[in-house]
Amino acid sequence: MQIQIHRKNKLVHLEATNKDGHVVSIDGSEEIGGENLGFRPMQMLLVALGSCASMDILSILQKQKQRIDDYSVFVEAQREEGVIPSLFTNIHVRFEFAGEIDANKIERAVRLSMDTYCSVTKTLEKTATITSSYILNNNEEQSI
Repeated sequence: MQIQIHRKNKLVHLEATNKDGHVVSIDGSEEIGGENLGFRPMQMLLVALGSCASMDILSILQKQKQRIDDYSVFVEAQREEGVIPSLFTNIHVRFEFAGEIDANKIERAVRLSMDTYCSVTKTLEKTATITSSYILNNNEEQSI
């Protein structure tokens, strides 16, 4: 796996490109000289977590012939304050589904991803407590 990162301006606006030519824009906060032109690096970690888990969960549910009409993930995190580096301490991932999906199958898919398959979860859980929940068809949020 290889990623190329190229500086796009005279400040800290960066562009990351993978071998297939897909591009992500990254920038720093204005406090460190950024111009708010892209994701912050720590935000990218949360994107990686939510998308890694999603790859697992969606694949598992599709194999189980569940009809997913809509799907979203919300990742919320807290970082250490007043220290450098400022690591994540708590991360909560909420998965939202719409469709004809068995709730037990959602719980199993989320557990398999978060406890076993997702490499990003396994990396981040070394320094942060990671919790998860789901909402099915706009019903009450269920902790996992």
